[in-house]
Amino acid sequence: MRIALFGGTFDPPHLGHLAIATAAADADAFQLDSVLFAPAGRQPLKLNDTPSSFADRLAMTTLACAEDERFHASTIDAPRHDGLPNYTADTLAELAQTMPATVLYNLVGADSFLSLPHWRDPARLLALAEWIVVSRPGFSLDDLSALALTPAQRARVHLLETVHEEVSATLLRERLRTGDPCADLLPATVAGYIKAHRLYL
Repeated sequence: MRIALFGGTFDPPHLGHLAIATAAADADAFQLDSVLFAPAGRQPLKLNDTPSSFADRLAMTTLACAEDERFHASTIDAPRHDGLPNYTADTLAELAQTMPATVLYNLVGADSFLSLPHWRDPARLLALAEWIVVSRPGFSLDDLSALALTPAQRARVHLLETVHEEVSATLLRERLRTGDPCADLLPATVAGYIKAHRLYL
């Protein structure tokens, strides 16, 4: 099995997320069997509370994942009982332990990857999984040189430059707050859930 972990707040999951996951799943270089969308209970670099609950974010992510049989919503990054942040290194280690025969990838945007020095245990992160780094507007993949990766670490980083959809979750939520259904940015099922549960108002 070849699985990519795709973590984030997913508040809400939108077409930009699906475009990233689709591009990674379609890429011949990775031959992914599955992309795990894992809403984070608490992101270490974004400790402010999310606008919607984990239960709502998981429900919306489950609906979004129904768009492609290769996509699966996961509770592996559910809020911790001790209230501490969810660390990607711990998540990847858990996946590696429970699925030892699986080739693991971590799917991230270039902006997130460039902040790797601020993540917990960067060297361990690069050892636990291969990385799929997706190009993002305003971030040059040439900037990876600034991370001073060793040749072995750099060999585990794979660039995906076929995605050019940028969706700002903050602006999306602002539009939703004004009553805009954002049909151009959301799967219809997610938009329906947001309307039914009166989220982001």
